[in-house]
Amino acid sequence: IFFRGLFRAMAASGYSVGPPVSAVVPAGQCVFGEEWSAAPLVAKAVVNHDTRVFTFGLSDATKPLGLSTCACILAQGGKDDEGNPVVRPYTPVSTNAMLGKFELMVKVYPQGKLSQHMDGMAIGDTMNFKHIPFNVKTQYPFGKAKLGMIVGGTGITPMIQALHAVLGTGGDTTAVSMLYGSRTEGDILGKETLDGWCASHGDRLKVQHVLSHEPEGSVWQGERGYIDKDRVAKYLPAPSEDCVLFVCGPPPMYAALCGDRGTKELTGLLADMGYSAEQVYKF
Repeated sequence: IFFRGLFRAMAASGYSVGPPVSAVVPAGQCVFGEEWSAAPLVAKAVVNHDTRVFTFGLSDATKPLGLSTCACILAQGGKDDEGNPVVRPYTPVSTNAMLGKFELMVKVYPQGKLSQHMDGMAIGDTMNFKHIPFNVKTQYPFGKAKLGMIVGGTGITPMIQALHAVLGTGGDTTAVSMLYGSRTEGDILGKETLDGWCASHGDRLKVQHVLSHEPEGSVWQGERGYIDKDRVAKYLPAPSEDCVLFVCGPPPMYAALCGDRGTKELTGLLADMGYSAEQVYKF
């Protein structure tokens, strides 16, 4: 009763992902293939001052997106400065329990060509999507007792996808700890969802926010600054055979913590702390 009431209250104040739901499917079942396919915008919701949830429809209203966990899709829209279509990866915050549509949580950046294009779309306008093998990351079940997550900004979306599976699957006992870096409290994407999931799964999910630009004198009582060695050591599982780390955020975060997301090689802070490339997944 508490759980349902909590999310009803959250929904009344704005968009909520809802409770964690496990709807895991094997890789290779996504309705989008390696060629671009158009999907119509069927709804949009305001999360905060610069974040939206866009709901796109599928051609078959009886089938889910069919995306495996963890994986993303590519979106194409708008134009860059040279007039070429802009392509970006997005991880849905909805699960395969949703039929005939899927949801993307998107931060609308002032200079973001694709996010600005999305924000200007009218209901019924279409956007192109596709899914390629490279977009399939490590797959659930993750096989470790401890899962650490390092997140920056919009990097929360693949973590929400993973948490749906971990927390929503009966019998899964994985302990999850998250370090989530944002500029200010108002910039924390998915805060209501994470607060709700911590309240309902507090024995298994711990989230620690770190704010880099929170105004002095605000009511914020949590960590301030950036994700660094001391905070990783304090809040995340230490290197061991029974842990794995997921990292997703802006390029400077990868550079400082683990090295470029396009390479398997592990460098930076996490390498210095003793983690191995096999223990760190870059999303």
